[in-house]
Amino acid sequence: MKLLNIIIAGTLALGVASTSLSADAVKGQKLFSKLLKEPCGMTGAKFAAKHTQEEWKQIKESGNFEKEVITICPNVKAGDVKESAMEHIFDFTVEFASDSGNVPSC
Repeated sequence: MKLLNIIIAGTLALGVASTSLSADAVKGQKLFSKLLKEPCGMTGAKFAAKHTQEEWKQIKESGNFEKEVITICPNVKAGDVKESAMEHIFDFTVEFASDSGNVPSC
């Protein structure tokens, strides 16, 4: 019985965690559409597919995410998008990267 309770609690915790992670990607998708779609001249799907999930993570870890956004979208300038919005846009790019198998609706 104790093992069953632990399994149920673990499943519930994973469900809540995956929902919150998904929420960031959803918010990132909305922010991309609002802030970057027009200046980038491409859909979020094309933007996110510029790299694999691992490549996006490496870009972020090296501190070059905003620089990469500017490289892909030359009409975007440093500071155009708040850092907090960039965090959500990053989650979006990883969720819909070229190797993710996911396709956004923007």
